[in-house]
Amino acid sequence: MSRAEQPSRRTVLAAAVAAAVAGGSAPAATAATAADAADTVTAESAPARTVDYRSWTTYADWRAGTAKGTRAVAGVRPGVAVGAPLGTVDYTDPHTKTTATWEYATWTSPVQKLAVPSTEVIASWNASTPAGTWLQVELKGTYSDGTDTPWYVMGRWASGDQDIKRTSVDDQTDGRSTVWTDTFAIDDASTGLRLASCRLRLTLYRRPGTKLTPTVWRLGAMGSDVPDRFTVPASVPGLAQELAVPRYSQEIHLGQYPEYDSGGEAWCSPTSSQMIVEYWGGRLTAEQLAWVDPSYADPQVCHAARHTYDHQYAGCGNWPFNAAYAATFKDLQGVVTRLGSLTDLETLIAAGIPAITSQSFLKEELTGAGYGTSGHLMTVIGFTAEGDVIANDPFSADDAAVRRVYRRREFENIWLRTKRYNASGKVASGTGGVCYLYFPARPTARQCRALTAVGVPM
Repeated sequence: MSRAEQPSRRTVLAAAVAAAVAGGSAPAATAATAADAADTVTAESAPARTVDYRSWTTYADWRAGTAKGTRAVAGVRPGVAVGAPLGTVDYTDPHTKTTATWEYATWTSPVQKLAVPSTEVIASWNASTPAGTWLQVELKGTYSDGTDTPWYVMGRWASGDQDIKRTSVDDQTDGRSTVWTDTFAIDDASTGLRLASCRLRLTLYRRPGTKLTPTVWRLGAMGSDVPDRFTVPASVPGLAQELAVPRYSQEIHLGQYPEYDSGGEAWCSPTSSQMIVEYWGGRLTAEQLAWVDPSYADPQVCHAARHTYDHQYAGCGNWPFNAAYAATFKDLQGVVTRLGSLTDLETLIAAGIPAITSQSFLKEELTGAGYGTSGHLMTVIGFTAEGDVIANDPFSADDAAVRRVYRRREFENIWLRTKRYNASGKVASGTGGVCYLYFPARPTARQCRALTAVGVPM
């Protein structure tokens, strides 16, 4: 069985979905058939957004938070860094069993009321972590009934792996919500319980006695309440344009560095990330790539896999870790959000911004793919004159085969739905429009307008 056909570790998110669907199974072709029959709607008649993305990026933002041992950093790229540490703390790395002492300081965002009371929240961040430093991101929220969640760890992260092993944290729940790798989720959305507000907390760590510090430039939270749906309305084609994005295949890396999620067969996310990083001019030096076997083609893909790998999830598909990796390149930033339609992607492509989309599908649901998957990332780089999607699909035999054209209606549905039928006819989950967006640290006016139009205000 190819990795693209194996069950995703994200399938635990489907449990509540499956419980809410009467019957529990249906013919596998049902979703595709219904998608073809969906009514076409215009942008004007499209439903209201079900996503609320909020970020902290400006000097005023960092000044507005609660600082305990941190300081706001001014300049072209404002951020927050260690000022006067609060003290020291011991951290035992669960993956190496090594205990080390770290100085630490914290920054906590103001409480953010969610414009969309949410069933899910995903945090993402952009930061620099020099050797000897790392950071932790936590989320705390208030439910719609006025009670609070605990502080949940959304990630322990460093750009390298010499100090700690980059990791998500399992087994976090209060019986009403749970963190699944990188996603906060209400356990039973059918009860009407939602997250009404949230705040994020950064803890910045460094080795005692040094002046080094992590610096965080962007911290964001994407809350959403995407309705349960097997199909979505069809959007009207509005753009014919293609961006010149590099093409990389994950498949040429089969068997390489199996310690990073079994090698290239599972590297769709970092391979997609590397394509867009290089589209924006991000390059790795010979020194950075010196650890890669010189006989391997596209060594930068191996580097991306190593530097997005989540040691708890045991994979390279942690969404925020990929966005954070992209932002380690000079003058780039990255966010994780959800979009509402292919019209949103057209808006971005028109401004020169490609996007990485996450989707699950049966082989027969995406004509020309030649495979089925319970979770796969690919890069949308444009649209044909007929409105079909041009994608750099890393699940291809070689780099030359990466560029694909997928039928608009099929692609839109498999990406935006939240429910689907798997090969056994059982109800499984879809991502509901999850995507990564990487773009310049100082976007043009046109890029700012496009990002704002799709719910990522600049």
